[in-house]
Amino acid sequence: MGDAVEDRLAVRLASLRAGRGWSLEFLADRSGVSRSTLSRLERGEVSPTTALLGRICAAYGMTQSRLLAEVESAPAAALVRAAEQPVWRDGGAGFTRRAVSPPHAGLRAELIEGVLEPGADVAYDRPTVPGLEQHVWVLDGVLSLTDGDATHELAAGDCLRFRLWHATRFRNPGGRAVRYAIVQVLP
Repeated sequence: MGDAVEDRLAVRLASLRAGRGWSLEFLADRSGVSRSTLSRLERGEVSPTTALLGRICAAYGMTQSRLLAEVESAPAAALVRAAEQPVWRDGGAGFTRRAVSPPHAGLRAELIEGVLEPGADVAYDRPTVPGLEQHVWVLDGVLSLTDGDATHELAAGDCLRFRLWHATRFRNPGGRAVRYAIVQVLP
């Protein structure tokens, strides 16, 4: 991979599993990710996609933001300047995530900015933390958000509030990037 954050992510994924005493087989069963893929992720041979990371985080019962905050270099501070906010990209999926307010162990809420390129489609087959409260506010463009069986078309200024109990899907049906903010609050 070569990227310092991705290298630290590989090490963190391995330490999470080892710290719980889980075998690769157990984590594969729990996450629905193959044993070989998990092994390659932990060795830093491949970069995780957004959806894959979501499945792994669901197995551990933690948000992606919390996992990524553990490996990003930005300190948990009261004021985080825009230039210091950690950014993670899944180029293959056309998704960029910025931790506007990185998570902190003593706090339950965090603010994330998401950008989906035209045609991008990111699906999560399960919630990372069941019951996680999310407020999705579209800042620019159009976002198609599916929560379980309900699909919502959100335009600039629209805000959808829900709790994560089902599979979700974030899709950009438009011809330009969609930018949105997510406020998520741990249950």
